[in-house]
Amino acid sequence: MQKIKKNDIVQVIKGKDKGKQGKVISVLAGGSRALVEGLNLAKKHKRQSRQDQKGGIVSIEMPVSISNLMLFCKHCSKPSRVGITILKDGTKSRICKSCKAAL
Repeated sequence: MQKIKKNDIVQVIKGKDKGKQGKVISVLAGGSRALVEGLNLAKKHKRQSRQDQKGGIVSIEMPVSISNLMLFCKHCSKPSRVGITILKDGTKSRICKSCKAAL
């Protein structure tokens, strides 16, 4: 079971965007990198491919290592480590290590 999934709110704990929060757009194959909305932006030069489309320099999100992200817990309002518990019906659930709330 992955600790960070699509649509999770995460906070960057290391690097140029340290302290910023964002929503996970996707987790890339292998599970080691993730795209986070509005974080780790890079400039890309785009050519005008159609008449109605403009060219120029645009900012796009680049993948961030999952080791530099922490899941943001809504209950304790801070980034937290993630634990996994097995429920009575046999399914796995992610929990916050500090407040023990389900994520």
